[in-house]
Amino acid sequence: MKRLFIATWLTLPVAAYAYHMGPGQDHLRLDGAATLIASADAHAAEAVRLTATEGEIAARGEWFEAEAEYAEALSLLPGERVGGLKALVVTARDVRRIKLERAKAQMNISKLPDANASLAGLVTELLEDPNADPTLLADTQRTFASSQYYLTWLLRLEGAAREDWEPHIDSARQTYKLLASQAEATGAEGSEVIKAREDLESAIRLARMDLSELQGLPLPSQ
Repeated sequence: MKRLFIATWLTLPVAAYAYHMGPGQDHLRLDGAATLIASADAHAAEAVRLTATEGEIAARGEWFEAEAEYAEALSLLPGERVGGLKALVVTARDVRRIKLERAKAQMNISKLPDANASLAGLVTELLEDPNADPTLLADTQRTFASSQYYLTWLLRLEGAAREDWEPHIDSARQTYKLLASQAEATGAEGSEVIKAREDLESAIRLARMDLSELQGLPLPSQ
């Protein structure tokens, strides 16, 4: 019995080391990701508040912090479902939600092309997944359409040829039309339906607007 106790005691450090280097590392990374995500969400919420009360310039610092922390959290998250020290369970939806929030932050810190590319891939990924969350899909589609709209605006101001900017605004228009139809079909709140229709009308106006008229307008708020 004494020998068995000693042998068991001696194997404990080995088992602890093996756990630390294996599942323990996943748990540590996940715990760190949970902290970063919570902080990034707080920065994003503060950025939204500052934008509404003090303007976009006042909110830029918060958006920068949010984008950096979402990016770091994504680098820590494993590619499969796993439990963490803070009872965080990572699923495909979690990772996609963080990618979406990061793209939203990027759109507010002059990283529109990066956000646009990321959102294009995310929309495709969600559409190809029959189990994708419909709410997350709609939010991603709406954000992607917005990125297409703003990208069109900037391309036109830079003097890009019609064949370069038109596909972006056509994509935005089609997505806004789809979201407006879905909002009406599902009996969404009146404000949601109105917003979807306004987005569609804005996309149509941008496509038809003369460049001289566009140049006289302030850049739209993101």
